[in-house]
Amino acid sequence: MERIKLDDFTRFKFLSDLKYSPDGRHAGFVVHRLDLEDNKYLSNIWIYNVDGDGYFQLTSFDEENGYEWLNDDTILFTGNRNPKDKKRLENGEPITRLYEISIHGGEATEISSINMKVTAVLPAREKLYLFTAQFSPYEKNLDDLSDEDKKDELKKRKEEKDYQILDEIPFVANGEGYTNKVRNRLYVYKDGDISPVTDEYTNVEVVNLNEDKTMAVLCTRTYKDKMPLKNDVYLYDIDSGKLKKLNSDNELSHDYAEFIDNSSVIAVASDMKRFGVNENHKFYLYDTGSGRRTLMTPDLDMSLFDEVGSDCRYGDNVPFAVDDGYLYFTAMDRFNSNLYRTDKDGNIEKIINAAGSLDGFDVKNGNIIYIAFRDRKIDELYKQDEGSEVQITKFNEWLPNERYLQKPERLEVETKPGVTIDGWVIKPVDFDVGSKYPAILDVHGGPKTADGDIYFHEMQYWASHGYFVLFCNPRGSDGRGNEFADIRGKYGTIDYDDLMKFTDSVLEKYNNIDKNRLGVTGGSYGGFMTNWIIGHTDRFKAAASQRSISNWVSDFGTTDIGFYFNPNEVGGNPWNNIDKYWEHSPLRYADKVKTPTLFIHSDEDHRCWMGEGLQMFTALKYFGVESRLCLFHGENHELSRSGKPKHRIRRLKEITEWFDSHLK
Repeated sequence: MERIKLDDFTRFKFLSDLKYSPDGRHAGFVVHRLDLEDNKYLSNIWIYNVDGDGYFQLTSFDEENGYEWLNDDTILFTGNRNPKDKKRLENGEPITRLYEISIHGGEATEISSINMKVTAVLPAREKLYLFTAQFSPYEKNLDDLSDEDKKDELKKRKEEKDYQILDEIPFVANGEGYTNKVRNRLYVYKDGDISPVTDEYTNVEVVNLNEDKTMAVLCTRTYKDKMPLKNDVYLYDIDSGKLKKLNSDNELSHDYAEFIDNSSVIAVASDMKRFGVNENHKFYLYDTGSGRRTLMTPDLDMSLFDEVGSDCRYGDNVPFAVDDGYLYFTAMDRFNSNLYRTDKDGNIEKIINAAGSLDGFDVKNGNIIYIAFRDRKIDELYKQDEGSEVQITKFNEWLPNERYLQKPERLEVETKPGVTIDGWVIKPVDFDVGSKYPAILDVHGGPKTADGDIYFHEMQYWASHGYFVLFCNPRGSDGRGNEFADIRGKYGTIDYDDLMKFTDSVLEKYNNIDKNRLGVTGGSYGGFMTNWIIGHTDRFKAAASQRSISNWVSDFGTTDIGFYFNPNEVGGNPWNNIDKYWEHSPLRYADKVKTPTLFIHSDEDHRCWMGEGLQMFTALKYFGVESRLCLFHGENHELSRSGKPKHRIRRLKEITEWFDSHLK
């Protein structure tokens, strides 16, 4: 057995996109791995044989991120396997090819190509698909142009890369770059002909087909100047080509919609009236004929998504599935995520109850398969067998077999009368009761996410590197209902108190921690809180602030969510509540900072723009505080989770060496 190494995560396999075949005899899933030499991620489709319990790799081109089942034995996926396509893409000419492949062997066969950047394909029947693709009204459809006009259009696109026109908000999206007037538009592909279904200003956020694949339900958002927080639900009749709006008002923000049968659609939505944009969702039932909407779960107060934090995920999972009249869904259960289901009457029952994180799943004829974190293991494929959990895959079995993994020790801390928070302590590897150790307080992002008892690489690495690691779920975290998660207008107050009282409790219980060698770090909200902490206490001898917010005023106008997130979280806007914005900005207190601080930021982070880190760094340098900034080019807000492999290594190396130099 060896200690965890900094770059061990480059050996991990990440699982996603789990789907049963129509007959339930097989399931597909995507396996992602890291290519350190080429500094990228490789993805291929794998197949699980339900009857034989074996699994095998289906594709090997390393670029298959998404797929759909065409029938019991055939998979449809998108890609660009033609070498000529790379040059076309470099010249600004989008193209997506559709392939099909038998799960029983043979090569993938190209069945069609679409001259667009396709984002999803839903096969309805033979030679008939629905698909979504990026669309901009500022770009001409290349298929409609002559060769000469096409050449001129591509030349224009190339020239316009040198500047950007903005005329709406948001004009950027983290991970996507500039998105001004770019919409995810729905199209129908029939016998080689392509027709748009939605208009040029409508963004399609969700598309699902009914069981017989004659209808689709869409969640859409239409705007020209400012994106609204509320959105719509539409039905699309594939044969007639007609769109029908289901919601008669504009009162809900719909995150998901799915047919539970041919006459009913279940929507996951929030009216945001009591707790704002982060309010937990409820289930609504739409009658597909009349459009009548019924609130199924008026008393529901749980987060309907998996929010347990880790830096060891890659790829997408759908958190809902319909089977035999039930909608199955993942939901937070304090610091775990588990599987539940509801019927049309809103009766909810827990189906899987286990410690850890259930990241993705599918259900067919009552049979459940899922991707989950269990114990110290990262994601593997599991199934339910007569109520018991059975592990199927062993992609990452080497980790607990070859490395020392420390189990976090859980403790509950009462931070004020009637308020108890969950927290954990990871002891250093080879812990010696006669020794003193430095410690790192690691603050999660969100703030409406949650830490839990699952594998987190950076924490396990620091424990292997001789540190105690402390982490907790202060007020503002997920998994405890709306009231607990609601810190609007209170950033840096009750959450700060919880973190400090948790730290006090840990130091009281674990006297092997040297209270004079404490570090603090965190990303996103955790970066905000790191900035806040160093402006309000000198108890930490080093800090590492990652992808942070330092100034709510500047953040309002420079990020993809600032114009609606900041009014929700702080209150008002910089024009009618400037004092409140400045009161809760860590930058205001930068002249009080004494803590040596490392800043980690990325120049394409549009969620917490790099200007936030630059402002705080500049302030500390101005006031003579030891500080350092490491700016990653070409990375975004997801650097620590899905950044380029070499950048992820450098990030963790920078943070660890910073703490080593100040705490050891």
